[in-house]
Amino acid sequence: MRVRTIVALALSYATLGILMNSVGVVILQSIEHLGATKVMGSGLEACKDLSVVAASFFLATRVAAFGFRRAIIGVLMLMAATCLIVSTLGSFTAMQGLFVMTGLGFGIVKVATYATIGQLARDPAEHAGITNTVEGAFMVGVLAGIWIFSWFVGGGAWLHVYWLLAGLCGVSALLWATVSLGEPAARAASSQAGWREMATLAMLPATTIMLVALFFYVLIEQGVGSWLPTFNREVLHLPTAMSVQMSTIFLASLALGRLASGWLLRRRSWLFVLLACLGAIAVLILVSLPLARGVVPRADIGWSDAPVAAFLFPLLGLFMAPIYPTVCSVALSALPQAHHPAMIGLIVIFSALGGTIGSFLTGLLFQHLSGALAFYFLLVPIGVIAATLPVMRRRQRDAAAVGA
Repeated sequence: MRVRTIVALALSYATLGILMNSVGVVILQSIEHLGATKVMGSGLEACKDLSVVAASFFLATRVAAFGFRRAIIGVLMLMAATCLIVSTLGSFTAMQGLFVMTGLGFGIVKVATYATIGQLARDPAEHAGITNTVEGAFMVGVLAGIWIFSWFVGGGAWLHVYWLLAGLCGVSALLWATVSLGEPAARAASSQAGWREMATLAMLPATTIMLVALFFYVLIEQGVGSWLPTFNREVLHLPTAMSVQMSTIFLASLALGRLASGWLLRRRSWLFVLLACLGAIAVLILVSLPLARGVVPRADIGWSDAPVAAFLFPLLGLFMAPIYPTVCSVALSALPQAHHPAMIGLIVIFSALGGTIGSFLTGLLFQHLSGALAFYFLLVPIGVIAATLPVMRRRQRDAAAVGA
């Protein structure tokens, strides 16, 4: 039952991840087929991320009382119905509605997923391991989803992809119907959670530092992930379907790095690993973006002769991968399980805000500058994260000393 629960967590989380991270493809398709501008397209990110904020603020501390299992099943069935409706309507307004519902559902599922990991994990090391496994499965699902979308985009009837996604939501819901969780204890613990507890946690210096790091990390990830297909199309002059397909290098790098990070973090300090990763990200940006200048459009371009920047720049994901799950695990492992729903709510809210602002700012930069110049601005949040991590480590050591 334990293994089945982890599989169910990974599958449902990955299913919502496919929908959440399809925004880059949908932005491109909305611009080309639904009459949207680039700024309108960037608003799709806001539709989903602000909905995540709303779900986390109003529902995060109530999910346990309703039941993690029932909440996940309910969200999956609702998303199946939403996908079928969107495939029928096929308008930009429908896309906005889809991402509003996706954001609400993801906010609920993420709280339920991380809280369930807290129930399953026996110690901090196992917590980090399960977290990285589930987040790695999330990225594998996102990667598969982009290839699925690109196949439908290449075939012309791209809205039919939502029929497949509706079926996947249904399969995930059926798997959860076979899982049993020890939720009475979780429901009792949830009685302590509420907006006041979230506010109290947010005012703690250690929590504030952690939330700043997560906010700027997601700003980077969503800025790259959402606009990489457009970067490939407009700056590197790749065909539309190929632009989408090559953006999966970024997602594959995230998945590989996240799945491998559990092994690495057991052998080296998490602070050393994350600082090294941030340094590598900065180097890749400074090396790869100059290679994107002066690329000449060609009608017969393929994978074998694509610009070097198309392969090199997405490798950012390999070094970005360990940052988010590691910071989340460090924060949650230091808290009693009763406080996890409130902390997860804060994590989701600040992650969503970072994603919304990151995509919107990148969209504005793409609108007024070249795509290559837009991505140089990612060096600023990289520096901010690097400054917060040593402070987090000192706070963690102080807390451990007090606990001892």
